[in-house]
Amino acid sequence: MDTTTTLLLIIFVLVFSAIIYDEINNLKLLKTVTKPHRGTRTERVMVIKLLKSGIPHQTIFHDLYLKKDSGHYCQIDLVVATKVGIIVFEIKKYNGWIYGLANQTHWTQVLAYGRQTYRFYNPILQNKKHVQDLKKQLPQFQNVPFYSMIVFFGDCSFRNLDYVPNRTFLVNSSRAIKVMNEILEQNEPAKYASKREVVNLLKSAALNGESEEIKAKHIQNIKRRFGY
Repeated sequence: MDTTTTLLLIIFVLVFSAIIYDEINNLKLLKTVTKPHRGTRTERVMVIKLLKSGIPHQTIFHDLYLKKDSGHYCQIDLVVATKVGIIVFEIKKYNGWIYGLANQTHWTQVLAYGRQTYRFYNPILQNKKHVQDLKKQLPQFQNVPFYSMIVFFGDCSFRNLDYVPNRTFLVNSSRAIKVMNEILEQNEPAKYASKREVVNLLKSAALNGESEEIKAKHIQNIKRRFGY
């Protein structure tokens, strides 16, 4: 084996080892908040991003199934309890151009330079409902500010999106931590009546996601609701 081949092999081994080491560390971090099989891959990537940015693992709640007064459940991708309030995340993965207004029921994804279009439910309205469902659970939530963050993974760009409500943030995944830090830096501390009750509610909702029965009921309810 010549010197060049040996050098290339060493570089390959070092790079491969670094990748494996990073993956192992990411998995260790992830397990402080959630299990490796929970939610989508992009949700888990967002959890790791939050942890690496310094957000305490005790304040991050992933893949929550919140029981509503009707007995049905709403599924929330990610919630972070912070000093300035509750940040509720909706995580999406789309490529292409994204068109829509904040108050429109559906948005449009455009691919292949306009040759393919797909409609999907407005994530701003989707996450707004999640916030409303959370607020109903405890009276203590009524005076706590809520922030809605819709994070898009994938190679997408927003076109003509307008009328985004106050305390609602629509961002690409590369800007998510920067925007979250701005929320934390630019707002006054929240007045929690009982932090313990808030944490207990969020922790309980996250534990619900471990139940296959609850998840199955949630899927059945969605199918009945949308007629498929």
